[in-house]
Amino acid sequence: MAIAVALWSAQANSAETSQIIPQSDLRITNIALGEELTDESGRTTVKLIYRPPIARDSDDEDEDEDDDESDPSKDLSVTVLCSLTPGKIEQATVDIVLDQDEEYLIEIVGKNTVHLTGNYIDQMPPDQVPYNDEDEDDSDEEAYDLREVSSDVEYDPDEMEIPSEDEGRFEEVNSDAEEAPKQEASKKRPRESDAMETDAAEDKLSKSQKKKLKKLKAADGKAVETGAESTAVKANAEAKEGEKKEKKEKKDKKAEKAEKAEKTEQTAGEEKQLEGGVKIKDHKIGSGPKAKKGDMVSMRYLGKLQNGKVFDKNTGGAPFKFRLGSGEVIKGWDVGITGMQIGGERLLTVPPNMGYGKKKLDSIPANSTLIFEVKLLKIN
Repeated sequence: MAIAVALWSAQANSAETSQIIPQSDLRITNIALGEELTDESGRTTVKLIYRPPIARDSDDEDEDEDDDESDPSKDLSVTVLCSLTPGKIEQATVDIVLDQDEEYLIEIVGKNTVHLTGNYIDQMPPDQVPYNDEDEDDSDEEAYDLREVSSDVEYDPDEMEIPSEDEGRFEEVNSDAEEAPKQEASKKRPRESDAMETDAAEDKLSKSQKKKLKKLKAADGKAVETGAESTAVKANAEAKEGEKKEKKEKKDKKAEKAEKAEKTEQTAGEEKQLEGGVKIKDHKIGSGPKAKKGDMVSMRYLGKLQNGKVFDKNTGGAPFKFRLGSGEVIKGWDVGITGMQIGGERLLTVPPNMGYGKKKLDSIPANSTLIFEVKLLKIN
């Protein structure tokens, strides 16, 4: 599973071959023509030059050989990512991952400049998640997340035969305490010699002693548990009850986490229409308090027209800051950013009446519907 870490973008033109050495695993997701076109009718092809894994391994094995005997370029592979033509295809969606610290070259065949967009990712395999055995109960609860772990089988903790740490806690309380449960559980008839000895001992007791003994016997004839026996049995019962209660609490917590995760997944990806016809679609739900009117928010964004042409962006350097709901930005932003949480990523579709209306602004034609990809970094 890959997790987006940070936004990435680059510009490439036909004048030179662009080199890319990712600082981390990098996923390229979009390629688009630049804002200004050198050739308004010619096709521009984007090529990727790379070294396949087999070539990398062979370089490691032959690193001691003479450099003059090998040609590094023969191990390179070339592929075409896309071809763009103004007025027909001005952007293309791709999904390609570049490995960390490996060298890649972008070659442009054509006269127009192109822009590549993507994000750095963390793609650690689930089976390499660090294991912490200092607290098995806590680590088990924290690791249970339906967005990262799936299973076709559900286990009921009450049905799993896992030995409890408290099992046998009271085994050494008193030697008499061990014998009491055993005598209660046993259905065997006592030996006659034992019974005769007991009767003989009772005959030697005085009347007052026999009276006390009678009170100590239950209605069914079994002796009433006293002293250490009663304490041990009671403690053992409380321990078992505590175990059941603890297991039930764990089960309830897991069910609560699962329900919360399911609600989050259902919320993300649903398109909603807000005031003025503004539409929002959450690609990622953030965490913490929600942005509200009067908050100072820090944003990253990419603004496009409906034809895919990028007219404005903030993807690096100092983030764009503004006070929400104070009219410092277009109405579509005041409405569309409200309710976002830190780390959240959202797609805004802003109709003309909530954007720049009938006014033409730089590269934005009049009556334009604007599309923004935004990410909330901070709330002050």
